[in-house]
Amino acid sequence: MAGAASPSAALQRRDLCARGIRLAGKMRADVINLLDTYAERQGLDASASVATVEGVPLAAVERWDEQTGTQRLLENLAAYRAFRALLAQMLEEHREQLGEADAALGRALAAVLLQVSAFTYHLEELLRLEGRGAPSQEEEEEEEDGPPPQPHGLFEQKLRGLGVLRELAQWALRSGRDLRQLAKPSPGTGSAPSLAESP
Repeated sequence: MAGAASPSAALQRRDLCARGIRLAGKMRADVINLLDTYAERQGLDASASVATVEGVPLAAVERWDEQTGTQRLLENLAAYRAFRALLAQMLEEHREQLGEADAALGRALAAVLLQVSAFTYHLEELLRLEGRGAPSQEEEEEEEDGPPPQPHGLFEQKLRGLGVLRELAQWALRSGRDLRQLAKPSPGTGSAPSLAESP
């Protein structure tokens, strides 16, 4: 953690946080646009009530302000890895059902999947910068008992997709807040706090 206190590491972290905030903002805007398109093309009401979807991590957290920087990053990383698997599953289901019949929706899903993958890599870089390696994908999957569950019918798939996109939009918002918190300078030092210390 000693390297985290150096001015160059603090600047690098601040730069990574700033880029991450921009990525999260762009991703949120794209997901919100995709939500409307997805609901319309799937014949769903965009405001339809969707129960908590199994396999989708919730962005809401109690005592958010008490979390350390490392906790924030690890939770974000676990969430975006889960979203990457869920979006890949949605994309595959979309291709099986519609093929090229709705290529625009398929392209929009693929674009968001790419953004989620890029953001996941960005979070891993932030953890590496702090001298803390990111947990491997396999370790996380073992903790979660395997890949996300498959919905049973077509309607359940559509509702699950709506729930995934809604929660992803919430995570993009939370990620921006988390990264802003991490980028804040420590009082009196002028440099960002180490992730273990940041509240």
